[in-house]
Amino acid sequence: MKQAFLTALAAATLAVALPVAAQNVAIVNGKPVPKARIDMLEQQLAKSGRPVTPEMQGQIRDEVIAREIFMQEAQKRRLDVTADYRAQMELARQTILIRELFADQQKKNPVTDADIQAEYDKFVAANGGKEFKARHILVETEDDAKKIIGDLKKGQKFEDIAKKQSKDPGSGANGGDLDWAAPGSYVPEFAEALGKLKKGELTAEPVKSQFGWHVIRVDDIRDAQLPKLEDVRPQIAKQLQEQKLAEFQEKLRKSAKIK
Repeated sequence: MKQAFLTALAAATLAVALPVAAQNVAIVNGKPVPKARIDMLEQQLAKSGRPVTPEMQGQIRDEVIAREIFMQEAQKRRLDVTADYRAQMELARQTILIRELFADQQKKNPVTDADIQAEYDKFVAANGGKEFKARHILVETEDDAKKIIGDLKKGQKFEDIAKKQSKDPGSGANGGDLDWAAPGSYVPEFAEALGKLKKGELTAEPVKSQFGWHVIRVDDIRDAQLPKLEDVRPQIAKQLQEQKLAEFQEKLRKSAKIK
């Protein structure tokens, strides 16, 4: 009778122990390492955009076990009770909590399709119109610019003069070529002069800007080539998310009572 009771008790104990043991990935120096740590690590990897493949699961298990080994050694050396450790833990706690706050704010205030459309419409309104394929020669004085205009009227090549005399390191080596751009891409004085020129025309007088004196020629004009909404949707969404988050942070700062 007693033997039967002991056998039944052992079976019951084993039945309880097995599920508990199954929740651990290993026992390191007598201390269980819960499977929950693997789950947490996998979740963090997923959040960072790295899907956990079957091949990675063994590596994750090894990583979790290694961390337990190293933590036990650190605790043995009482590194977890030092002032430096506590200070770093406090900074980590703040960083994680603030990150979770921002994530929660973005989740509760998402960027909508209407927001993206409105921002794209503003972009189109600001960048629509005409684009100019222009060249320019930048020099230091008005007299130098006037002489270049005279030389061009006499038949000298714009590209040759630009390569020799232009102070603009970006375009000078390319014969003054500025490629396609809307007038709004340039400083106001340059943009105003550019907008008055027709295809093939050269500025009659030098154009002064903060950079010096410009001689400008328009090689071609076309309607602005703007990207389609779907091509820039991710960039607009990211920009609006950052903008919303910045506004949220500023609102919190202004509403805080600081003495």
